[in-house]
Amino acid sequence: MEALIPVINKLQDVFNTVGADIIQLPQIVVVGTQSSGKSSVLESLVGRDILPRGTGIVTRRPLILQLVHIELEDRRKTSEENGIDGEEWGKFLHTKNKIYTDFEAIRHEIGVETERISGNNKGISDEPIHLKIFSPHVVNLTLVDLPGITKVPVGDQPKDIEIQIRELILKYISNPNSIILAVTAANTDMATSEALKVAREVDPDGRRTLAVVTKLDLMDAGTDAMDILMGRVIPVKLGIIGVVNRSQLDINQKKVVTDAIRDEYAFLQKKYPSLTNRNGTKYLARTLNRLLMHHIRDCLPELKTRINVLAAQYQSLLNSYGEPVDDQSAMLLQLITKFAAEYCHTIEGTAKYIETTELCGGARICYIFHETFGRTLESVDPLGGLTTIDVLTAIRNATGPRPALFVPEVSFELLVKRQIKRLEEPSLRCVELVHEEMQRIIQHCSNYSTQELLRFPKLHDAIVEVVTSLLRKRLPVTNEMVHNLVGIELAYINTKHPDFADACGLMNNNIEEHRRNRMKDLPTAVPRDKSVRSPGGSPHSPNEPSAPEGQVAKGAAGGSQSGNVSDQTDSGTGSWRGMLKKGEEGAVGDRTTSLNPLLMSPHKGHAVNLLDVPVPVSRKLSTREQRDCEVIERLIKSYFLIVRKNIQDSVPKAVMHFLVNHVKDCLQSELVGQLYKQGLLKDLLTESEDMAQRRSEAADMLKALQRASQVIAEIRETHMW
Repeated sequence: MEALIPVINKLQDVFNTVGADIIQLPQIVVVGTQSSGKSSVLESLVGRDILPRGTGIVTRRPLILQLVHIELEDRRKTSEENGIDGEEWGKFLHTKNKIYTDFEAIRHEIGVETERISGNNKGISDEPIHLKIFSPHVVNLTLVDLPGITKVPVGDQPKDIEIQIRELILKYISNPNSIILAVTAANTDMATSEALKVAREVDPDGRRTLAVVTKLDLMDAGTDAMDILMGRVIPVKLGIIGVVNRSQLDINQKKVVTDAIRDEYAFLQKKYPSLTNRNGTKYLARTLNRLLMHHIRDCLPELKTRINVLAAQYQSLLNSYGEPVDDQSAMLLQLITKFAAEYCHTIEGTAKYIETTELCGGARICYIFHETFGRTLESVDPLGGLTTIDVLTAIRNATGPRPALFVPEVSFELLVKRQIKRLEEPSLRCVELVHEEMQRIIQHCSNYSTQELLRFPKLHDAIVEVVTSLLRKRLPVTNEMVHNLVGIELAYINTKHPDFADACGLMNNNIEEHRRNRMKDLPTAVPRDKSVRSPGGSPHSPNEPSAPEGQVAKGAAGGSQSGNVSDQTDSGTGSWRGMLKKGEEGAVGDRTTSLNPLLMSPHKGHAVNLLDVPVPVSRKLSTREQRDCEVIERLIKSYFLIVRKNIQDSVPKAVMHFLVNHVKDCLQSELVGQLYKQGLLKDLLTESEDMAQRRSEAADMLKALQRASQVIAEIRETHMW
């Protein structure tokens, strides 16, 4: 157990050399209000006057004090080796190997060092002073003396001095491996103790707080600290220890600490005889030594693990910084090749660093193709932007001045091309999204895959510029191909497409079935064989083609001008227009239409002018018009779905070929061609300014951690218990 505290002192020394506070070592932190006697308690533990004394704020920087107990044999040996004249001596970290045997010189050096950082007018600093005392009269301890808690700024102290001191104290006592020594003066109310209050904030259970009551000899006459020392006022788990310090008069009269400890023992015997063995400076030193040893024993396994983890982290960090460059040509070629390979691997999904928070690289490109682009195309309505009036107007415009016998094919092509054109915008947006992802892969590779690039910011910027330029050059080519894909579909409307022919046949059957149903619904008073007649009055069977309807009902001429043209059918040529087969319902509809006197009269102005004005939306369409519009809409939808399927398949293939695969294939050659030049080597491989410094700091920290690991490894497991 006795070997544990020197081990922590060694670790403290190891980490002091690198000036880092990454390991929270076990130590005792002294906390108390200003002038409560904190420094006096430390001096009593050391047995020497080593700290600046006085009224007001004296301790203005943290003092990390390591007490090292040395045996007589070790003292002689060390004295001979270092030429030390004396049995006790001290060393400061900031003065390197200088040894102080005069403790007045130690006190003076603490004052000088405090003023050097904190100024000479009551200012404070959080930069610690490290002091190590070697003596046969001390127990092994590591203590931290902190500035006293104050409320009102004095001198040139800032207005927030209370907050600054409080944050400084919390910084040290928040360390879970520290023991809090809460110092309170006996001549103040224990319930108002700032030290206990701040200790409870970070240690609410009191598992690592020890209370020290000072100035027992300065209590009011007729009062004593019996209840306080017995824990009846405020209980503290680790105990409450009372001590008697030297007064300012004793210090002025140069009363030595050994005499003060003797007088303290006499005072305790007189005032608190039953508590003498559990109070006093000597008991406090033994208690602190025991607590610290047990605390170190409990903390050591976790400390060992922490050091090993940090060593591995710093080793990885040092590896990422790399070695100084010797062969610039080889290094440049290696970095270019590695970047190009990682870029391609990220696209293919075989990269070493797989992103887990979001889709990246090839996976995102796949998502763009099949989710984003696919869903966008599926959301495009085949008849979006087309109303029935639009379709009817297109049919009329395609017929010119003559009434049409058949639905004009031009109207179908005109309308279907207009709908197909709507597929171009989402296709170009797909190219843009893939291009953006290819740009993002550059940054992904820089951050995760080739960290060495971060060593050379100019090379990194040059690589980003070359890859960006390559992507920029491929973007117009890919966009042009997508334009062409849509243009190809617009160039030739293939009505003989197998899928389209099937759709036409299905619609043909539906219309024929509809015609038969209408025939069944004809009134029984009309002979079925007389339901349709030729111009000469001869009957036709329902299945025979009739003459054009215009010859049957000439009174509907005005109606043909107004757009209410009666049903007209095809001669059954077998083309897609054959869906418009004549039916008896057309003749019946014509008879009904011909009875309308308004339509029969060519002298009614509104009927004649319907060709010159927009068709009213509210106008009721004739059966013929409804059927024509329905047929055209079905044809448009059928053909649009065929084209959409083609576009959905061909655009991703075009993007892969013209953009993604081309960049993958040409990336390395492009990088080598643009960057692997003798004149650029020195400039591109210039490290960032702080890289050499960071490499040196990481190397020093790694050495310190490795040394600390060796120090802990020297302790056998049996020594820990």
